Amino acid sequence: MQDAVLAATQPAYAYPLLVKHLLHTPFTQSLDQEIVYRGDVRMTYRTLRERIARLADGLAKLGVCHGTTVAMMDWDSHRYLESYFAVPMMGAVLQTVNVRLSHDEILYTLNHAGAEVLVVHTDFVPVIEALKDRLESVRTFIWIDEQGSIAPSHTIPFAVEYEQMLGSSDTRFVFPDFDENTRATTFYTTGTTGLPKGVSFSHRQLVLHTITGMAAFASPASGQRFHRGDVYMPITPMFHVHAWGMPFIATVLGVKQVYPGRYAPDRLAALIRDEGVTFSHCVSTILHMLLACPDAAGIDFSKWKVVIGGGALPHGLARAALERGIDVFAGYGMSETCPLLSLAQVGPQSMPADLDDEVRLRCKTGRPLPLVDLRIVDEEMQDVARDGSASGEVVVRAPWLTQGYVKNPAASEELWSGGYLHTQDIASIDTQGYLQITDRIKDVIKSGGEWVSSLEIESLISQHHAVSEVAVIGVKDEKWGERPVALVVLKAGCNATVSEDDISRHVLDYSETGRISKYAVPRVVRFVDELDKTSVGKLNKKRLRERFGG
Repeated sequence: MQDAVLAATQPAYAYPLLVKHLLHTPFTQSLDQEIVYRGDVRMTYRTLRERIARLADGLAKLGVCHGTTVAMMDWDSHRYLESYFAVPMMGAVLQTVNVRLSHDEILYTLNHAGAEVLVVHTDFVPVIEALKDRLESVRTFIWIDEQGSIAPSHTIPFAVEYEQMLGSSDTRFVFPDFDENTRATTFYTTGTTGLPKGVSFSHRQLVLHTITGMAAFASPASGQRFHRGDVYMPITPMFHVHAWGMPFIATVLGVKQVYPGRYAPDRLAALIRDEGVTFSHCVSTILHMLLACPDAAGIDFSKWKVVIGGGALPHGLARAALERGIDVFAGYGMSETCPLLSLAQVGPQSMPADLDDEVRLRCKTGRPLPLVDLRIVDEEMQDVARDGSASGEVVVRAPWLTQGYVKNPAASEELWSGGYLHTQDIASIDTQGYLQITDRIKDVIKSGGEWVSSLEIESLISQHHAVSEVAVIGVKDEKWGERPVALVVLKAGCNATVSEDDISRHVLDYSETGRISKYAVPRVVRFVDELDKTSVGKLNKKRLRERFGG
């Protein structure tokens, strides 16, 4: 059967889904809205429009053209926002460099991506100075000279300083049309095994992710929303999957945007207070750090909405945030998914009965966004029951998922085995469509023949009054196969009043009421000063198993 493909009239405009088209609305409706950097630099969307054009013109004069990869090493800033638009809109590729990787990993990602132009903040000059002789493709260096910073001694042949380049460039750069499937961005995952894997996203994928994200965040009747009246500040690094895509959404909506630079708890707290920030997103460790910051003690957080991703939202942290008035809720996605897949927004059909119920709902992994085809499957790719109990692997399809790893066909085939993207997350889903991640496949613990969720044990332990942070890992056990071990960071001043047995008994109480299996009670509890984290603030359980699994 032949498809009835619509025939286009000769002068009709096909309107490819390009990043540049995201700017039509804000640049006609929000030109006088503010964009703030660290509280020190203030500009408007009118200025953003000019600076995007100037950046593109300056890069073009340095030889950047269609297909050139431009790598960015900066803190969260207005400059990063400019690069999100200018570089892809030229038809070039923006590589967002994870500045928290090791030197050798940064070198690997730059060489693997084939970066030709490297934009470097002063703070990262020592890194590039150490790597420059091993860079294989970089031919042009651009320096970001932060006001008040001191440039270290180096021999990097910078072509120009960022602000000087923009100052000498034209505001009338013409951004061309091209195929919407053109690569726009490249980012490298931060897995705990092997070398980082490259994921890329096209213009079409970024535009669809932005539109669908806007629809999802606007859908609740009240609470857990992001709308035109909000003031936005990311607390997820802009190098990490486009800061979860939220700067694109914020720009389309034309809201006030606040970029904090390098994360410091006192600065974040001050910006929330002074700039009236109402919407942010971060990993749980950042929110925990912020709530524990002395400078945040007296701040009114009652207008602040926060999405927690990159790992589970612990019940104890959610309760602490709610008690401070924060509208906190979980989101789910991964580097390979651009990343949004689901949001834990409390719907009218599931209004919480009390605070405990509200914490439970907000800590769920959430309901899939529109256009997300999400399944829970067994090892044969057969769907498990949608009863909130049966579990399996989360596999997904959506129009914004990476189509494969850069230059890694074997891993790409494994990622997309059976025509669905495999998340490696174990979960259940209930009759109302709420997803609940119970563990990563590599982190799940099998004890006494039963599967034990490390995430559930962590959530229970997090509710103990003395616990600041917790991670649960599985260790080998001759009798039971594996047993859970809890690694606990106590709150300040609690070391003398709480014992390891207290934590075990806290979990045992839940076991005796039938909440969890007896095999989930940790065999060992160890108090530690800190927990190993990945470069984006997630628990590094591979490293924790290496340290404490013996």
